[in-house]
Formats: sequence, structure tokens, C-alpha cells
Amino acid sequence: MSKRDYYEVLGVGRSAGEEELKKAFRRLAMKYHPDRCPDDAHAPEKFKEAKEAYEVLCDPHKRALYDQHGHAAFEHGMGGGGAGFHGNVGDIFGDIFSDIFGMGGGRGGPRRGSDLRYLIEIDLEEAVFGIEKQIEVPTLVECGTCTGSGSADGKLSTCATCRGHGRVRMQNGIFSIQQACPHCAGSGKVVANPCRDCRGEGRVHSERTLSIRVPAGVDTGDRIRLAGQGEAGPSGTVPGDLYVEVRVREHAIFQRDGDDLHCEIPLRFAQAALGASIRVPTLDGEAEISVPAETQGGKLFRLRGKGVKSVRSGHTGDLICRVAVETPIRLTAEQRELLQKFDATFSGEDAAAHSPRSSHWLDGVKRFWDRVTS
Repeated sequence: MSKRDYYEVLGVGRSAGEEELKKAFRRLAMKYHPDRCPDDAHAPEKFKEAKEAYEVLCDPHKRALYDQHGHAAFEHGMGGGGAGFHGNVGDIFGDIFSDIFGMGGGRGGPRRGSDLRYLIEIDLEEAVFGIEKQIEVPTLVECGTCTGSGSADGKLSTCATCRGHGRVRMQNGIFSIQQACPHCAGSGKVVANPCRDCRGEGRVHSERTLSIRVPAGVDTGDRIRLAGQGEAGPSGTVPGDLYVEVRVREHAIFQRDGDDLHCEIPLRFAQAALGASIRVPTLDGEAEISVPAETQGGKLFRLRGKGVKSVRSGHTGDLICRVAVETPIRLTAEQRELLQKFDATFSGEDAAAHSPRSSHWLDGVKRFWDRVTS
């Protein structure tokens, strides 16, 4: 009987990439693996056909030979030996076995409850100083009626799939892989009379209230792991973990950059020109800054140790204040007249000496035009 085209077997086009091939094989493996459909007499052959097609097409060298010569490329040793586990082939079979048996990484350990992710939003002050929060987590919890056993009467029977051993063996060519039994989750026992409330699962949907301690110094993207607080596992297995991911809300005054905090301090024109002593907010009170005379907009003042204490290193950052000189608005006639008189005093040859940024800017413009017109 002639072999089917490998691309046809996997149901992909000839330009299919590695990820598409992997998904196609995963779908067929889940559908035709002998342990998933023991009553289908054709399943072993279909699984073997899909496995052979994937082993060839996922290997760039073998795929190139197949595209050029077809199935003849692997007859009489032309392809350098039969299809086997090469490179990522072993990896995908680990993934497939994990999907089939419901276990991570194909390592054969018993199934456990799924890990859960919960997003919590907190204010900057809460992130800096830490806080205790109550959260409501929708999840699967242990059934109270059967105390997680899944059995209405507490009786269990020997699993027919693994015959009570809790493990099954899979043969792939020369490789023999042992896995926890998919039907009893490795316990060797199955429920004889399922609980009505959980239908033999040992778990029911519920919402659980948890108290979590958010440590001081956390930032957006940090995660807090609560071991064993995830989804309850199947009967006889351990629950997963809960990962609480932190998102810090924007603050009205401060912006965070690592362990440092940044803020803007508005100054009136006269304060910037004559100097002033001003009080600025910090997360733990107020601090005083002495602004020297002739301060320009954009100048930075650093307050040591007024930032955030890192949750990892214990280092405390700084508060960096940036000056923003404000232009006065809603002037009275008298104020307008005074400003006009004041501005008139800057006319003459020494006017540039009073405007350092303006003079630098004009010099730069002049050099630019000289280059353009030369």
C-alpha cells in the first residue's frame, strides 16, 4: 500500500512552518493516540503515520530531501536512516504526552491542580509601604460533601487501565516512557459511586476569600506566590499555586523609576529669579528645598533617601524634584504695567547676559543657518 503525502497526513500546506507542524501533529496525536481511543482499531496506524510525517517534516534536512525526492528519499538509506527522535522531536513528544496524560513535562509525576493568576491594583503609597489586602478568587475547591474524594460512599475500586499500579508504559520505537495513569491520576484507584455534588471530580466551583500581604517596595509586574492556594487538584492530588500580579496605579504627584521617585515643583517667576525656600511633599511627610537665585526651569533637586526601599535589595532610592517655572496668568493692569517696565530694563547690549538659555539658543540657530547657506 503506497504511503500518503506527509503534508496531506498532517493537513498542512507545503510552506507550513515549525509551529504549524507542531500544532497539526499535536491535534492528531491527541485524536489518535492508542491510549486515548483503545476501542479504535485504526488509531495505532493513524498515530504512527502522523508521527512519521512529523519526524520528517520537522527536520530541515529530511524535509529538504522529502520535498525533492518524496518517499524515495528514505528508501535504501538515502535519507541517512529512518525517522527517529531528533532535536525538537523529543520535545514535542514530551508536550504531547503531557497533554494526553495531563502532566507537566512528561516526567510522569501525578497531576496537580492548575496554577491561578490574579491581578491586584494598588496605590503607590500601598506599594511603597506594603499593605494587607483581601481578595476574592474564583476557583475550584475541594468538594465539602465528599471531602475531595469524589466518592459518595467513600469506596474506591481498582483502576482498570493501570490495574492498580498507578502507572502506564508507552512504547515509541526503541524508547519506553512510563507515565502516571490518566484515568486514576496515578493513584491506582477510581471512584465506584461518584458524589452527586462534584460528579466524582472531588472539586466544585466556588469563590474563596484570601488575605495577602503585599510587601513594601513592590512595583508593577512583581508577583506574589501563594503556595497551595491555586485550583484544587483531582482527587488525591495537591492543589496548584496562586500567583498575585501587582499593578501600581498612576499617582497624581509622583512618578516611579525603579527605586527613585520623580515630581515637578512649580515656581513663580520671582521665586526662581530671587531664590526661595519651599516645602515639597514626600511619601512620608514634607521636606524643605532651598532654591537658589537665578534658578532655571528644568533644574533638578535630589532628596536622598526619600524614594522607595527596594523589596529585593533593601536599597532606598531618592526623590528627584524638577523645577517648572510658571508664567503668571490673569494679570491686573498694575501687574502688566510693572512687567512691561521690568522687561524694558533688559534692552541694550547686555540683555543677553540676563537670558543664558535664550542666548545659547540664538547662537545655535546662527551656526545652523551658517552651515545651511555656506
